[in-house]
Amino acid sequence: MRMANPKTATASAPATVANVSCGFDVFGFAVARPADEVRIALTPTTDVRIISITGDQGILPTDASKNTAGVAVQMYLSHTGWKTGVNLELRKNLPLGSGMGSSAASAVAAVLAINALHPQPMLRKDLLPFALEAERVACGAAHADNAAPSLLGGFTLIRSYNPLDVVPIACPPELHCVLVHPHIEVKTKDARNVMKTSVPMRDAITQWGNTAGLVAGLLTSDFELIGRSLQDVVAEPVRALLIPGFHRIQHRAKEVGALGCGISGSGPSLFALTRGSETAHAVGHAIQTEFANAGLASDVFVSEINLTGAQVYDVV
Repeated sequence: MRMANPKTATASAPATVANVSCGFDVFGFAVARPADEVRIALTPTTDVRIISITGDQGILPTDASKNTAGVAVQMYLSHTGWKTGVNLELRKNLPLGSGMGSSAASAVAAVLAINALHPQPMLRKDLLPFALEAERVACGAAHADNAAPSLLGGFTLIRSYNPLDVVPIACPPELHCVLVHPHIEVKTKDARNVMKTSVPMRDAITQWGNTAGLVAGLLTSDFELIGRSLQDVVAEPVRALLIPGFHRIQHRAKEVGALGCGISGSGPSLFALTRGSETAHAVGHAIQTEFANAGLASDVFVSEINLTGAQVYDVV
């Protein structure tokens, strides 16, 4: 039961894998961890203030208009016309510049928390545009392939951006994700800048086939088709240059049993999809070992596809 006139709420929003090899800017899915956390407290002013950020090594701006969590709240308040002040506390559990949807997770957690406090909260799906505007501040583009799965959970297809049309895609319960974050940073803006502005027709046809094949494989639990479709001929060939030993690591992941292995979002994190948890852990160990051989420490996260997405709690 919802408490009358709550004043504080906390929400968490999970890391995500965007692009998923063949689906540049249109595919994404949520993982179980890590997740950013935002606590919001209402105040009698009309200011949105970020009063603390932990876990970012002092890098992120505390100006609400320049921080994705703050921007998402500001956009929400502007849209709803709600005259209230907000004190926001952000705990960053996602590494910055990791390709794991860090900026999106902060925005999603913030907007979910403020919505939980509103006298007439909006439907969850209708909160996505506020997170997208925050993404625009972070990297110059309002892409939804991180924010949508972080907010809604599961595997999502962004069928259209104008108008925004997000489609959930069912996936087999045995499907597991390995997410490995090497301790280097690739800024999203830099990773987008290396992209070509045009794609040869032969590459476009290959990419379309893989995109459709991945959807078909997910819907029919055809793991071999999923694996054959996890090929990217558009973004990966140029972005792989930013990740030490990428092709060797990709080959090793498949040797150990991965259906496919690619760049998570703009990198440098890598993801792999597997059938089952045991294979996922073996693949994670293999990728981490390859990074270690290249002199890079890394973190490994293994989970099923997170079907619930962001969560709100401690509404008091």
